[in-house]
Amino acid sequence: MVLTVIIACEIGFWIAVLGGLAARYLLHARRLSVVLLLAAPLLDVVLLVATAVDLRSGATASLEHGLAALYLGFSVAYGHRLVHWADVRFAHRFAGGPAPVKPTGAAYTRACWADVGRTLLAVSIAGVVLLGLIAWVDVPERSEALRAEFPLLALILGLELLWAVSCTVWPRRPAGVAAGA
Repeated sequence: MVLTVIIACEIGFWIAVLGGLAARYLLHARRLSVVLLLAAPLLDVVLLVATAVDLRSGATASLEHGLAALYLGFSVAYGHRLVHWADVRFAHRFAGGPAPVKPTGAAYTRACWADVGRTLLAVSIAGVVLLGLIAWVDVPERSEALRAEFPLLALILGLELLWAVSCTVWPRRPAGVAAGA
């Protein structure tokens, strides 16, 4: 059940975002746009409640329950950035806004390090949610799968950090610039 709720929340997130942007740029309905865009974070609450209820009703924690915690952390940490990403592209396509800029060089390196901060926030939130779910279940045998998620959180943060270091050492060059130039 939890996996279905995760998938539904992800689909709902993009429906809310795209619907909000369509309302803003195509229908020029600013209030409707705000309502739809504010609906996206409410889906995180739905997912958290569904996960907690499932576990409290006696379900043994599984990979899906841990995935729900990861989804919540990344949705909170990266949700605003995803909405902004979509907004820039939607504004360009439908409202004559400027074309999206692909950062290179120092700007890209700064963006990579900002992502390290976002990922740290995401894994921290996911870790707190996991700890909360473990306490909520309060039966070690039923919450072992949740404890098993912590190494994955460390791996995700480590990979993000490794990416930022590599972008610092080898910054992204603008298109058409040779590596030796």
